[in-house]
Amino acid sequence: MPGPGNLEEPMRFKRHLRRSEPYIFAALLLLCLAVELRSGQFFTGNNIVDLARSLTVPAIFCIGEMLVLISGGVDVSFPAIASLSMYVVSRYLDDYQGTVALNLFVGAVLGLVMGGLNGFLVARFRFPAMLVTLGTTSVFSGILFGALGAREYPVPPPMYDLGKAKLFSAHNPVSGLSSDMPVSILLLALLLAATWFLLNRTLTGRGIYAIGGDPVAAERAGFNLFRIQMFIYCFSGALAGLTGVIRGSMMLNCHPTNLNGMEMTCIAACVLGGASITGGKGTLFGVMLGITLMTVMANSLILIGVPTYWQRVFTGAIILVGTGVSAYQALRGRRKPGAVARRAGHA
Repeated sequence: MPGPGNLEEPMRFKRHLRRSEPYIFAALLLLCLAVELRSGQFFTGNNIVDLARSLTVPAIFCIGEMLVLISGGVDVSFPAIASLSMYVVSRYLDDYQGTVALNLFVGAVLGLVMGGLNGFLVARFRFPAMLVTLGTTSVFSGILFGALGAREYPVPPPMYDLGKAKLFSAHNPVSGLSSDMPVSILLLALLLAATWFLLNRTLTGRGIYAIGGDPVAAERAGFNLFRIQMFIYCFSGALAGLTGVIRGSMMLNCHPTNLNGMEMTCIAACVLGGASITGGKGTLFGVMLGITLMTVMANSLILIGVPTYWQRVFTGAIILVGTGVSAYQALRGRRKPGAVARRAGHA
């Protein structure tokens, strides 16, 4: 008769198979190999650096979006927050002899204030997060293009210096191209470490999963829904404001419409990486795999002869399938007594 030790490994293996990360990793690996076989240039140093550069901004966006999704909401306002923060910092700090840290700080504070508005409306009045963030997207865009008359504008010297700074350069002797690894990748690494610690080692992280699984049960367990939701949206807004400044720095130019549509890519990447649309589920590792796959696909389709408009088809399909899977899993969870409570307790 098999003992508990003999059953533990198969059960652990089955749990891993139910997660999305192994499949996303396999798909990412197959895509990379396909591009390499077709072009012979995928694993070159400059292409890897270009991919890392393209990944930086959407990956930071995904960190904030993942927290919102885990809590049971959907945020579509972060591109508008980032664009408004980027323009305000570029336009109104242009004549001020500040530093890189000041520009990043001002961008983050602006984003925090705008994210706080989202959080207050969602947490205080229990409005649906998607409707709230759709509304604030219009408000922030109206301020950007109406009140401020936003237009393309050069970034101030501190942002320009940040954009030109590099960790190293990678040269491709075949194509003769060189690519610079931006220092912003270090900020992404720091944010990933901080978010991992938040979700896995703090009571707030447990609360984020709990309110996404069942807000009523979470409140009965002692979690303060208002404070946790305010934290989530303020944190997501601050990340968006910070990312807007980084984006402007990396492009060496402030373009108010450059981030339009980024919300669809980031939501699709989070869903692809295992974050549930209905809340209560998601891992940082899975989401990073998801956005890496989306970035590789966006930057490499042309190399294997696939028209780039298929990326939009793929993005929409991911959201539809992910929503359906999340709804099905939520339905199964409701049919099992105590399932939600166990999920919240083990988050």
